[in-house]
Amino acid sequence: MKAVNVKVLDVRGLTDIADTLIVASGTSDRHVRSVADHVIEQAKRNGSRPLGTEGEREGEWVLVDLQDIVVHVMLPRVREFYGLERLWDAGNALQDSTASQAHAARP
Repeated sequence: MKAVNVKVLDVRGLTDIADTLIVASGTSDRHVRSVADHVIEQAKRNGSRPLGTEGEREGEWVLVDLQDIVVHVMLPRVREFYGLERLWDAGNALQDSTASQAHAARP
């Protein structure tokens, strides 16, 4: 399906909703829907049924919830506007900083 600019984010320790977020772009609303449909088909072939999907009608941002993995397929302008990678990278930086401070504070 050739999703564009695919990023895999490890969010363990930052949230309980998933272990991994995958963020990818599609070149059009039709492409976004096709990529999300392909993810769903592959999950089913591997014996996993998605817990839910959102945004398929509009096709600007489709979320596929695979329980431990959440896949976001978005149009580039929507992806830039919401900045999920920046949001979760900031969470990782905060977590790393907190862990460093806790380690430094130990006697």
